[in-house]
Amino acid sequence: MSITGATALVTGANRGLGRAFALSLLERGARTVYAAARDPRAVTDPGLTPVALDITDPDAVAAVAERCADTDLLINNAGILHGSSLLTAESLDAARAELETNLFGTLAMSRAFAPVLAKNGGGALVNMLSVLSWHTLPSIGSYGVSKAAAWSMTNAIREELREQGTLTVGVHAAFIDTDMAATVDGPKTSPADVVQQVLDAVEAGREEVLADDITRQVKAVLSGGVPDGV
Repeated sequence: MSITGATALVTGANRGLGRAFALSLLERGARTVYAAARDPRAVTDPGLTPVALDITDPDAVAAVAERCADTDLLINNAGILHGSSLLTAESLDAARAELETNLFGTLAMSRAFAPVLAKNGGGALVNMLSVLSWHTLPSIGSYGVSKAAAWSMTNAIREELREQGTLTVGVHAAFIDTDMAATVDGPKTSPADVVQQVLDAVEAGREEVLADDITRQVKAVLSGGVPDGV
């Protein structure tokens, strides 16, 4: 699909990668960009249409799908990272919260907007995933679980949405230079670089984006068994 003239909705659009998506969509000629955030007052860039949305609230998701019924490009960017070990965390609260947002919230948006996209000619749906869909870091094991589940979910809905002509794009990346990776001391990809790759993929009809060298290397060794330390 073409970005020019599209009507897009971006979740988590008030900062970081989501804001980069929203602004780039405007620059590339999108007609309308709904910038969704828990607090729409945090969306202050001119040209964006702020929308109140908590993707873990079914009523809010339904209301946004009704309000933004002209959407033909959905970018599921919203996500959380609590940094919780699976075995040593004091409780499962962090793991449950990450699954509720990263998996079930993304799924709720996909379910709500599938008929919207169909009505508007098919369009495209983008899910922001992670290199941790395939690799694990014990200190944030619960986040990896949520992203692995979201990857499997993305593969499943892709097959369902293909029948209605909707392109489903899964985006995997390692560290992106946003607040979420602020404490990481290592190479990071700029949000603008990730966004460019994703929007190019949407326009080219590609179903997967591997946004950096780390992600490409991890994906390449998946068929080689489970190495030590993974």
